[in-house]
Amino acid sequence: MSTSINPYRGFRFPAAIINEAVWLYHCFSLSLREVELILAARGIEVSYETIREWGLRFGRDFATTLRRRRPKPGDKWFLDEVFIRIRGKQHYLWRAIDRDGVVLDILVQSRRNTKAAKRFFRKLLKGLRYAPRVLVTDKLKSYAAAKKDLKLGSEHRQSRYLNNACEVSHQPTRRRERHMKRFKSVRHAQRFLSTHSPIHNHFQLRRHLISATEYRDTRARAFTIWREVTGLALTA
Repeated sequence: MSTSINPYRGFRFPAAIINEAVWLYHCFSLSLREVELILAARGIEVSYETIREWGLRFGRDFATTLRRRRPKPGDKWFLDEVFIRIRGKQHYLWRAIDRDGVVLDILVQSRRNTKAAKRFFRKLLKGLRYAPRVLVTDKLKSYAAAKKDLKLGSEHRQSRYLNNACEVSHQPTRRRERHMKRFKSVRHAQRFLSTHSPIHNHFQLRRHLISATEYRDTRARAFTIWREVTGLALTA
């Protein structure tokens, strides 16, 4: 009979503290030193470098599990790209969300031409057995060209005004970028945002669109799922 290896084995701090630090760092716009200060106020002496290592080691697993457990995306997707500067060079962060504001995927690339759009579409659709009913983008011609080359049958709506939801979805990334004093490399940006987006998005409940009772119930479910996900690390 095989036994699973405890991923927290050998760590000085218990799993609850490690999970709390990862949650604080990715759920709020806090720097590593600010998370260190919050933990210190609770009597937990740990350096920000240790918190960084916890995020790298456990954050990706938590994000992957949350992504697998998310419900089926809506049939209307919003796609947008925003520039980010890495080591003085301009890159583009491609992002897709569904009609409920759930981040489906992100990809950092150096171009925003047809080849880059096709690469993002393939990454976005990988593992899915269906295409969305409607794609909403800005007026970048690369989207239409990539959609034609990949023979996607989705309705394509191009308007600078219909895509506000995806543009708003970039705001947490901008806040993190300022706190981190910009990303250090393309790999760093892709790795961090692939972890940050599912965790941060999991707790963004669009409070202005639901009633107080529904909000409290949804928030309770979000924390229940988070506890299950972080608990899965003990037996995965």
